[in-house]
Amino acid sequence: MIIVLMGVTGSGKSTVGKLLAQQLGWKFFEGDDFHSPANIEKMRRGMPLSDDDRRPWLEAIRESIRQMVERSENAVIACSALKHSYRQMLRITGEVVFVYLKANIDIVRERLKNRTGHFMNPNLIQSQFDTLEESEQALRVDASLPPGEIVRRIRTQLRI
Repeated sequence: MIIVLMGVTGSGKSTVGKLLAQQLGWKFFEGDDFHSPANIEKMRRGMPLSDDDRRPWLEAIRESIRQMVERSENAVIACSALKHSYRQMLRITGEVVFVYLKANIDIVRERLKNRTGHFMNPNLIQSQFDTLEESEQALRVDASLPPGEIVRRIRTQLRI
């Protein structure tokens, strides 16, 4: 199984993903690590990414998913996957499961005020919400819950 934790920046994808992967003994992949230096610099400057900017990033994540499925490996990936078309690109098999960490803009603003060492410019928060196409197929979990509770709910719902 490949679990893709999706949602806007600051929704807790990385924190929850690391905890979930640790509990399951699975590999964790940070979607941001697949971004090109040009994309990172663009976001650092407060410029939203276009679909063309995101395409190579999504293709790299898709290839990693393909390789893990081919090797029958389980993994957790933190990836915003904001649009339906992005999720379609990543859903290469039924083994790919999306978990949507649903956050409101106030929680995200508060979290980003306290986040250090990340390239995402807080000025991009609204563009993330503007781009987001909420998934009807994903398991939805309230991102305002504590990370341990989010992981518990994911594990219960997915029976893992």
